[in-house]
Order: sequence, then C-alpha cells, then structure tokens
Amino acid sequence: MKRSVALATLFTACGCVPAERPSGERSSGSASARPSPLTGAPLVDTGAAGADALGPSGEPGPLPILQGPFVDRFERSRIGDDYLATGSQFHIVRGQLCVKGAKNHPLWLRHRLSKNARIEVEAETPGPDGDIKLEAWGDGRSAASSVSYTNATSYLAIFGGWKNRYHVLARMDEHENGRPEIVIAPGSDDPRQQPVLPGRRYRLKLERTDGRTVRFWVDDVEMLSFADPSPLAGVGHDHFGFNDWLTPVCFDNLRVEPLPG
Repeated sequence: MKRSVALATLFTACGCVPAERPSGERSSGSASARPSPLTGAPLVDTGAAGADALGPSGEPGPLPILQGPFVDRFERSRIGDDYLATGSQFHIVRGQLCVKGAKNHPLWLRHRLSKNARIEVEAETPGPDGDIKLEAWGDGRSAASSVSYTNATSYLAIFGGWKNRYHVLARMDEHENGRPEIVIAPGSDDPRQQPVLPGRRYRLKLERTDGRTVRFWVDDVEMLSFADPSPLAGVGHDHFGFNDWLTPVCFDNLRVEPLPG
C-alpha cells in the first residue's frame, strides 16, 4: 500500500462516525474496521481534531472498577470523558488515538482496573525510533515531574525504547537498574530482539492473571514478564494509560478486560 499520508496529517483532521457498542461490552467507539492513517489509506475527514486536555486540578475523578470488557475504536472527533489527560498532546486523528511529544504525560483511562486484567491495543509509528509506551496499574492522574520518568506509579511496557535499543517492562521507574529488558539486535532470528519497524501495526498485550506476575506480549510473542513480590494493585494502582516521549505514535482498538482473581 502506498504510504502517502504525511506525518502532519496525523494531527489535523479526523474522521468521526457514530459509536456502536458490541453486546456485553462498554465501548467508546465504532466496531467497524478501517486502515491506519499512517499507511496512506483513503479516508474522509468529517470533523476537526481535538483533545480533552484536563488540568491538574478540577478534573473528574476515577470511574468504578470495570466489571466487563471496555472497548474503544476511537471513531469520533474528541477523546471524551472516559479518559483523563495530563497534557495536550493526545488527539483523535482519522479514527485513531495519536500522540507526539507527550514527554511522559500520559492519557489515563478513568475506568479502574481490577487486580487481574488483560489490556490489548494496536499501535504503530511512522518513524525509525520505535518507543511505543503503555502504563498499567498506575494511579490514573500522575505524570513525569522531570525529564527522567522516575516517579511513575505503574508498570511501564516500552516497545523499542531509547531509539529502538531496548524492549522494557519496568516497575515505577523506567530507568531502574535490573529492570526486565531485551537488548534489540536487528537481524536476529529471535522475534523478541527485533526493532520496531516504521509503519507496521503491532498488537500489544499486558496481562496479569495471578495477582503478581505482569506479562507483556507483542503479536502473540511473550516479550517480558515480571513476578512482582510487592504487586501494584488497589487504590493508586488501578488504571491503564497511553504514554509517549517524543515519537509520533497512533493507537487503535483498545480492549480492557477484567480477569478473575
């Protein structure tokens, strides 16, 4: 497919279609499939892009713990009340959630996570630097207070971080010594060591089923896991967030599902 959409297009116009809620699921978007704006697919813009950027005070509080699956296809013009933004860099662009230069100011899902949950989302970047980032079991309101993100409240899954040098699953400090990581080796036969490729859409998954072990998958390949002796759970550690440093990234087809236990 011809890659004809310029990077600037990601942060201008967006497509907006009515929401469709699958049976038994809470949803913030349409269930209809569509190509990625990063790959140059022909899409029709019907509204202006926008983001609900909320300030550090006066924002709405968290929503109850999810009792069933939450699905978001992002088929609308604004991010909406299901999320709390800690910055203004996230936007809905042509049916995807896109960001560039958030500098570790995440967009938090206000619905709370149970102790065990499965989080699935698609993501891609047009550039060579990788750096696709998710947070899970965080406090739902915090952001980086300095250049180095050493004050996170969550587990951080970083796919192709540090300009495609590492895949990381960190706990509260993405720079922590001894963090679970994979050193990327381009050309390796091990899919876990391969870099993030520009324009390729990946399926990312974070999951905890036993109350303590967080696992990180990419395209059904388990990349990293961490058995936490002091698991992050409960109030203050019960939210999912999208994050970013500088790289342009688009996310799509989010599904968050509570699991037993």
